[in-house]
Amino acid sequence: MHTLEKPNATPSQVLNGTQPKPKLLEQMRAVIRTRHYSYSTEKTYLHWAKRFILFHGKRHPAEMGAPEVEAFLSALATERNVSASTQNQAMHAILFLYRDVLRVDLPWLDGITRARTAKRLPSVLTQQEIAALLAHVSGTNGLIIKLLYGTGMRIKECLRLRIKDVDLARRLITIREGKGNKDRVTMLPASLVEDLIQHIDERLRWHNLDLSTGHADVELPDAIARKYPRAASEWAWQYVFAAPSYSTDPRSGSVRRHHWNERNIQRAVKAAAQAARIHKLVHPHTLRHSFATHLLETGSDIRTVQELLGHSDVSTTMIYTHVLNRGACGATSPLDRITA
Repeated sequence: MHTLEKPNATPSQVLNGTQPKPKLLEQMRAVIRTRHYSYSTEKTYLHWAKRFILFHGKRHPAEMGAPEVEAFLSALATERNVSASTQNQAMHAILFLYRDVLRVDLPWLDGITRARTAKRLPSVLTQQEIAALLAHVSGTNGLIIKLLYGTGMRIKECLRLRIKDVDLARRLITIREGKGNKDRVTMLPASLVEDLIQHIDERLRWHNLDLSTGHADVELPDAIARKYPRAASEWAWQYVFAAPSYSTDPRSGSVRRHHWNERNIQRAVKAAAQAARIHKLVHPHTLRHSFATHLLETGSDIRTVQELLGHSDVSTTMIYTHVLNRGACGATSPLDRITA
């Protein structure tokens, strides 16, 4: 019989090597960490695995199969009305549970009711709106927000920047392990170089303080941490945008500086948009959409924009042409023809 709960091990069980097998979600967590997935992916996969188990009355997944998986995923679309991306996220998490944790290959899931994929156009600000928004940001939040628009980085890519990946002399930023685990290079706006130099100088002062208190270690990619044990406290590997205080790493338990909090940027963007009286839905990713659109408006080649954004397929980049003089925006209303 399978169990989802972890019984308490006695001292004699530990000594004899007969302690109970870890519960399923703990096994899943261990496999995820072995694969070196991000912490956010770990939380997401565990969340969907737990919801799948609860949906079927806490039955163990080993006692279920494709019909139960199909029923759960279909219910997400028909009862919960989730988006297609959310349904796909849940499917990948459950398939990971079966394939990589339980070592069970599910037959192709043909019976799933698929969530409808909506075709949405990105919200884009005009250059005048961007200027108004940036006039209401300051400090570290302001520098990050300006970088998001000036480089096209995703918010997590910006917050995870390391000192070694900012080339001030050549005005280049190397983005490591971006979406799809790909590296790419983008420009560093000349107008931000001086502000970034000042910020990095202050960041070095923080780092020297951390060295003196024994809290200079930073999270590293697993292979680097094993190969170069001392790299975690080296200046080159430090986050450019570090948190102002220490926190406990949820995986290792180490007390150190994490990177700047994503929520700080989300709140700062929202407050700046309100102050600038911008009546559009504005969030940090809107700055990336605006970056791409404005480059295309000023004549940049779409392949160049594709590389700067890190898109695998140029068709993804093509969505930003919706604000150019094409399609609906390139046609003249028949009303204007007869009233001219």
